[in-house]
Amino acid sequence: MTVEQKPNFNKASQNQLVPAIITDATTGAILMLGYMNEASYDLTKSTGETWFWSRERETLWHKGETSGHTQRVVSMTLDCDLDTLLIQVMPNGQACHTGAYSCFFNSVSGETLTNNNQALVTNQWTTGDFPEA
Repeated sequence: MTVEQKPNFNKASQNQLVPAIITDATTGAILMLGYMNEASYDLTKSTGETWFWSRERETLWHKGETSGHTQRVVSMTLDCDLDTLLIQVMPNGQACHTGAYSCFFNSVSGETLTNNNQALVTNQWTTGDFPEA
């Protein structure tokens, strides 16, 4: 049975936003975490590219609008509570504003944070060339 469902944007604790976990549809790598309101969710569905709500600038933003690093949506999946999205994309370039393939490059071990900004080196995180699992 298929039922049209939308994320629950009305949870008081989430300020009418839902987290959107963005992964590379080819590699499975986690690229970034953004937040969507109802307008950015609707734009993402209608355009086939990711749109988010910027909590800092308090405005809609189209991923790649200035960098050209857009993300073409392959699939969107809601979690069991309808308050988190998992979005698989075909990225057109890096996901991170630092130039890294993924926004997740700071390793935490105990009290130590190691900045492994992969934009500084050429490897699987900057190229997206992950070995087959």
